[in-house]
Amino acid sequence: MQENKKYPMLQVEDVHISFGILKALNGVSLEIHKGEILAIIGPNGAGKTTLVNIINGVYRPSRGCIFFEGRDLTTMPPHHIAALGIARTFQNVALFKGMTVLDNIVVGRNLRMRSNFFSQGIYWGFSQKEEIQHREAVERVIDWLEIEHIRKTPAGMLPYGLQKRVELGRALAAEPKLLLLDEPMAGMNLEEKEDIARFILDANEELETTIALIEHDMGVVMDISDRVVVLDYGDKIGEGKPEEIRNNEKVIKAYLGTSAQK
Repeated sequence: MQENKKYPMLQVEDVHISFGILKALNGVSLEIHKGEILAIIGPNGAGKTTLVNIINGVYRPSRGCIFFEGRDLTTMPPHHIAALGIARTFQNVALFKGMTVLDNIVVGRNLRMRSNFFSQGIYWGFSQKEEIQHREAVERVIDWLEIEHIRKTPAGMLPYGLQKRVELGRALAAEPKLLLLDEPMAGMNLEEKEDIARFILDANEELETTIALIEHDMGVVMDISDRVVVLDYGDKIGEGKPEEIRNNEKVIKAYLGTSAQK
């Protein structure tokens, strides 16, 4: 559930970015508060994935700033941002298809490792202890996501819905403070969507992970989000609680349509 905090966990301030003559984001500002689920919605081409790519350092804005827990992320590379506690999933599944489910989730633990190659060779005891702790954390994620039965299966052999669940597991294995989910339910059937929605809620409540998600399924957005931000062709046109967005005339005209009011 959303917590009232004086300072937001993440601040996006007046962010602009263009690709050639296309303005992908035009002065977008928003806040993400610790403990909440924030949904970012909008039609295709609205700038949603571009915004996530700016937050995690894939793109740099031409103007504006990003702050995470008071620290300026604007020019940081992605691996530094990840080390601060921001993880993400992708719109298109980005697993290592030839690796097992277990090994894919282990990859998510890399940033948590403190021992380097030298210490692994010299201080074997410390590295072995850390490796055991790593494996235990990975197994907890596997159990939590209820995928024990596929832990040794190559990721590329799994149906799409399970691949998306494994990708969620890889992100959660990093124990992020903020988790960015880019269309986590795209291409799923109703049962798969219900499963992922449950895991998102549980990650927020049980693991205390703050979540920002891009999602097109308005039923899911309205059910699980604390707040919603609406983008349209690079502009932010709405922000508020789900019920406020449902009744926002500008949002209805640009995106939701009359069916959203039913």
